[in-house]
This record gives sequence, structure tokens and C-alpha cells, in this order.
Amino acid sequence: MKTYSAKPSEIEKKWILIDAENLVVGRLAAIIANRLRGKHLPTFTPHMDCGDNVIVINADKVKFTGKKKSDKVYYRHTGHPGGIKETTPEKVLEGKFPERIVQMAVKRMLPRGPLARQQLSNLRVYAGTEHPHEAQTPETLDVASMNAKNVRK
Repeated sequence: MKTYSAKPSEIEKKWILIDAENLVVGRLAAIIANRLRGKHLPTFTPHMDCGDNVIVINADKVKFTGKKKSDKVYYRHTGHPGGIKETTPEKVLEGKFPERIVQMAVKRMLPRGPLARQQLSNLRVYAGTEHPHEAQTPETLDVASMNAKNVRK
């Protein structure tokens, strides 16, 4: 029995649409990361970009469990001495780019390296319900019905 390894010509990418309204951020990010990598496919090959293209809408309406919305802290560094900055998910969701919550959660769930950066480029996140990818006829993935814990009311 030989181990299957996908070739670039054999890879078929699908378009997936996910409505993130009332979904828990971490659980949503884990599902998206698996779809981007292609781990849901029987033809998964670790060194190839065999995942799907994922479109996320309503990213500004995601939920956090417990008190994470106000207590969780995101850190970043400017590169200068003493240049550490911090923010909370509450501030990010109220700010100019609320879709960055989902983008960064997915980015942190992918392995580091050139392949992960290429796979992350297959993710499109939009704060509202509108997206410019109707021509690709994306399939809707109902994350809320996968597990009762995926949704917060």
C-alpha cells in the first residue's frame, strides 16, 4: 500500500461560505483552519495547499464565551524599545476593522511558514453580510448545526 500524495493538477478547490453570526470565535477559527489546510479531505497532503477557499460574513457579530470579550488581551509590539501595545476583543470589534478578530484567530491556528501564509490568502473575511464572491457560487457551511457549543445566544 502506497501513501497517497496529491499533485498540484489533482487539487480541486471549492468555495465555502460561513455566516459567523452568534458563533464562538475559537470554535469557528478551528473549523476554518481545518478547511483552509484541507484536513477534512481524504486526499490531504501536508506539503500542498489542498484546502478550500473560505468566505466568512458577519464577522462583527461573533461571540466570546465567559468574560473573554472584556478580559482577554491581545498584545503586539511596534519593534521599538518599550513598544508593546495591548487591546481587548471588545475594542477591536467596536473599531474600524472588526473582521481582524476572526483573521487573527485563524492565523494563529495555522502552522507557521510559507505554506500557511499561502493558505491564509484563501480566507476572505467581511464584517457585514455582503461579499463580492457571488460568481464563485460558494457552498454554505452551517457551522451552528455541527455542534450545540458552536453557538452563543
